[in-house]
Amino acid sequence: MILHELVEYETLRVVWWLLLGVLLVGFAVMDGFDLGTAALLPVVARTDLERRVVINAVGPVWEGNQVWLILGGGAIFAAWPPLYAVSFSGFYLAMFAILVALILRPVGFKYRSKRNGAAWRATWDWALFTGGFVPALILGVAVGNVLQGVPFRLDSDLRIFYEGTTLFELLNPFALLCGLLSVAMLVMHGAAWLVLKTEGPVAQRARDWGSLAAVATVVLFALGGLWLWAGVEGYRITSAVAAGGPSNPLAKTVERAAGVWFANYGTHPWMLAAPALGFLGALAGLAFLRGRREVAALLSTSVAILGIVSTVGLSMFPMILPSSIDPRSSLTVWDSSSSHLTLFIMLVVTVVFVPIVVAYTAWVYRVLWGKVDAKAISDGSGHAY
Repeated sequence: MILHELVEYETLRVVWWLLLGVLLVGFAVMDGFDLGTAALLPVVARTDLERRVVINAVGPVWEGNQVWLILGGGAIFAAWPPLYAVSFSGFYLAMFAILVALILRPVGFKYRSKRNGAAWRATWDWALFTGGFVPALILGVAVGNVLQGVPFRLDSDLRIFYEGTTLFELLNPFALLCGLLSVAMLVMHGAAWLVLKTEGPVAQRARDWGSLAAVATVVLFALGGLWLWAGVEGYRITSAVAAGGPSNPLAKTVERAAGVWFANYGTHPWMLAAPALGFLGALAGLAFLRGRREVAALLSTSVAILGIVSTVGLSMFPMILPSSIDPRSSLTVWDSSSSHLTLFIMLVVTVVFVPIVVAYTAWVYRVLWGKVDAKAISDGSGHAY
């Protein structure tokens, strides 16, 4: 027997769906507090020294955190090629806006302190804010559009045709609600990080804004769920499913119906743990922020992110990317993956290298543990930015 056949194709598909979720949660947790911190920069820091404290709170770690975004994109490209193709066709302008915003972040870090002029530094401060706020918003908007379905179709040769129009089509009311939830969630997480890494007025302002963001996260998450139940049709497979068959999205039938995105919770009640973690994590984050429990607050906001992101994936399973104009073309876990051998080889590579990445990341955070020293920044004896 060939080695890769020891693991069933169906099992590998589920494993890679889970791994993709892990990578997306990893990005939201690890790079999320960077984005949230940048979005908070204009409101938590009022002097140049305070802004430098905020920047140095994430400056040494943001590049490593962004590795999770690269891993997520690579996993989509290798494990789910049709998903990668449709996403980068349909969301091209949105992704371009995200990339432009993300490019502003390293440039802002590197160039902000090259000159002492107030106007110069203020310009780069707003660039850093843009690099945090815009990706947080648009990534949430993208999730909102995925839940509603994306206007693409496949022809008989499995060629992909995206029939959307402009970027503004993506900015529909439900998607904007999801975008605001994403911003609130990451601002809450970024505030928890700042409370952990800073002291004095910056930490107090971060605590106040983080508390507001935690309340907004709970409210927006609840509103999103109600809207999804009452006003957004879901997608379900109505034909036989060949979980271990070849990847051919057209070999099934799909229908749209109200309330479908909640069906999995009735079939598998354990999945209710995901939205519960979303609500409880945000509420615990609020309580710990107000109670000045710094580490507990950061862990709680991380749990909230885990719950909210997992809720989307579990609600849609086995759908990955539904089509709003031709439901049969919708991409699922069972019919849009790479080959059996490809998934197995990637799994072996992942098992070997991901623990190395995690171990190195843990070591870096251990070395960099502690508060940012404002005095060291002001006298130039110990700062990076």
